[in-house]
Amino acid sequence: MIQFFASALAHDGLGWVVFGSLLAGLVRGFSGFGTAMIYLPFAAAVLSPVWALTALIVMELVAPLVLVPRALRDGHPPDILRLAGGSLIGVPIGVALLLVMSVDAFRYSVSSISLLLLVALVLGLRYKGALTRPMVYGTGGLGGLLAGSVGIPGPPVIMLYMASTLPAAAIRANNTVYLVLANLQILGVFAFRGLLDPVPVATGLIAAVPYAAGIGIGALFFDPRRETRYRRIAYAIIALSAVLGLPFLD
Repeated sequence: MIQFFASALAHDGLGWVVFGSLLAGLVRGFSGFGTAMIYLPFAAAVLSPVWALTALIVMELVAPLVLVPRALRDGHPPDILRLAGGSLIGVPIGVALLLVMSVDAFRYSVSSISLLLLVALVLGLRYKGALTRPMVYGTGGLGGLLAGSVGIPGPPVIMLYMASTLPAAAIRANNTVYLVLANLQILGVFAFRGLLDPVPVATGLIAAVPYAAGIGIGALFFDPRRETRYRRIAYAIIALSAVLGLPFLD
């Protein structure tokens, strides 16, 4: 395993990955979302699509695990299970799409989808009907599709829950646990297809350190009374990351 960490540390783009993970952690800590939309444009500029997603998944599984026990207490377990059930269908389809993308196509997809989802969040687009079980399953499936193809499972769930009567703490908790479960599903599909490489796993473990530090620092600044301000800061950072990740700007 030492040689895999050595290979990861020797990678020319590791600094870019570490910076993206730290920035993503800060935003995740004070806003509760945005990790993939901030991290992936940086990682995709220096890693292959599968490696970028593998490192993201490992990073996201290691660092936020400390948040899961509280999230399980604060969340709404029936909805979490429905979201995860939907993603079981969406993730394999998304991975199949990922494997036919070129590097540039992946980068354009990550940045474009991030920007589109960001516009939807900023405009307050949301589902306004009743949160039925099929709707929750379908949202989990769409999140899984986006997770497997471009590594961005969270925004569909966030937009769905904008119409929910659940308290903010429960929504935040549901999203946290769902992201962990979706990432485990992607790892399972990658392992089944023989796509797990030790080097990006080591890269993800390295990136988890600044990511966890960023979450801790960001959480210190979280204040429910200033949630709107934090959300605007998160939107600005996501937009900048997505634009910087476009290949034609290299």
